[in-house]
Amino acid sequence: MQQVNKMIRARQYKWMLYLLALLMLGAGFTPYQRIFLGLFLGTSVSFFSMWLLQRKVRQFTEAAATHGRIPTLGTLSRMAASVLAVMLALRFDAYFHLTAVVIGLAAGYIIIFIDSFFTSLKD
Repeated sequence: MQQVNKMIRARQYKWMLYLLALLMLGAGFTPYQRIFLGLFLGTSVSFFSMWLLQRKVRQFTEAAATHGRIPTLGTLSRMAASVLAVMLALRFDAYFHLTAVVIGLAAGYIIIFIDSFFTSLKD
């Protein structure tokens, strides 16, 4: 089971890195630099949130299986990172498009959803 979870995480990380590379190319080679940089900032924070959530869920399941101390799921950390990204977009609005940052914050959940959809089609 851990091997399957590790493969799922690796596949989702791979898709997030592809998306981040695509967004950086968009920022570098299109006239919509502000929008792509906003998407990049939001997606980066979303990637961090996805990594943190998966790590906390893994710790949670291990603690539940061993009857150990059950940790929190890191909701406050993920929310603080999102607020920080929005604050950066507001502070440096010449570089980051606020709506693009907010859309980018949902990118991790969209990747998880799409990955789950395609995985269920294979099974």
